[in-house]
Amino acid sequence: MTAEPGVVEDSEPSTLEHQTTHQGHPAGHQTLAAEKASFFRQPKAVWATAAASVFAFMGIGLVDPILPAIAQNLQASPSQVSLLFTSYFLVTAVMMLVTGWVSSRIGGKKTLLIGLALIVVFASLSGTSGSVAELIGWRAGWGLGNSLFVATALAVIVGVASGGTSTAIILYEAALGLGLSLGPLAGALLGGWQWRMPFFGTATLMAIAFIAIMATLPKTPPAGMKTRFRDPLLALGHAGLRSVAGSAFFYNFGFYTILAFVPFILGMGAYGIGAVFFGWGVALAVFSVFVAPPLQAKFGDIKVLAGTLSGLAVVLVGVAVAATLHAVPAVVVLTIVAGALLGVNNTVYTELAMGVSDAPRPVASAGYNFVRWMGGALAPFIATWLGETFGAPVPFYASAAALVVAIVIALTGKKFVQEHEPAAI
Repeated sequence: MTAEPGVVEDSEPSTLEHQTTHQGHPAGHQTLAAEKASFFRQPKAVWATAAASVFAFMGIGLVDPILPAIAQNLQASPSQVSLLFTSYFLVTAVMMLVTGWVSSRIGGKKTLLIGLALIVVFASLSGTSGSVAELIGWRAGWGLGNSLFVATALAVIVGVASGGTSTAIILYEAALGLGLSLGPLAGALLGGWQWRMPFFGTATLMAIAFIAIMATLPKTPPAGMKTRFRDPLLALGHAGLRSVAGSAFFYNFGFYTILAFVPFILGMGAYGIGAVFFGWGVALAVFSVFVAPPLQAKFGDIKVLAGTLSGLAVVLVGVAVAATLHAVPAVVVLTIVAGALLGVNNTVYTELAMGVSDAPRPVASAGYNFVRWMGGALAPFIATWLGETFGAPVPFYASAAALVVAIVIALTGKKFVQEHEPAAI
């Protein structure tokens, strides 16, 4: 899901990275073996940042099991509750144009710590909300903190991790997948007790992460070259990065329709919804880390992307049919299958965004994430509004159509990313 802007990318690359192409892929066919050998041999700072990333990504899926409970307790409709995602991701998207400017001036460590501190504050305030409008506002503040943290975490991991850029991306995607799987589980366990508790639980975890980052991450000085506000937008002038970002925008309609609307058609309590999305998140994590890299090495990024997006479109059509038939077991199975496909897609999109253009990685990924997160901001509200207005199957048909657009954009832009793809083996 996310190659992010940061500052430590400007440091000297590791020895392994000197052996890579300028697009980030190690030369020859030793890539997988080298990454496997170095994956678990990482400095403490890498594990601390990765753990904090897990906690941060837990915040995305944390509210999933308690969406119906929030709607009931705060007298809100599903579309109103979906604005918890919209406010969060809208602020995150806009801040992608700002975080590079901030981190290039104060350094990666300070940016991470400020982001974590803001999440602690706004997650705590979310737990005190007395209305859905108040909760939406606090979630927007949460998105501000999340953007500062998440936007810098990958760059910090790339700068500190052993094994090169590809290994760092896999570590980051593993943290993302683990966070997305544990978030619904934590939300269910705490939300089954009281719907406010998941917010306080997240605040506690992020406070622990703050201490861990403070203690283990070396000081990261500001970058030698300062990032300007307009740089991420200028980076989107590259046709390859623009096509990746545009494809990811429509891909996110499928991703967040599943995350935001499926809880309302399951007809389950917090524990049931949490169990379903725990399975979804586990599938996402496993496929992003263990399945995506060999598929990329064998078939190339664009072929893998087109195949998995096509599969995801078929799955969404299946969910629409199952929703029409009120076949909840089928919805559960298809949701978990979707998680597997989403995991592969996340890794591919991240690697493409990190290496498809000649712009510095932090700048290119900031532009990419600005566009991508806009899709995440719009999709939850549009999906739930369509479901409320036209019936439960409609959001899934609409998202399948959006995925077709994502495929067309990816294939149209294939010629601009050819150099990024490794030779198939």
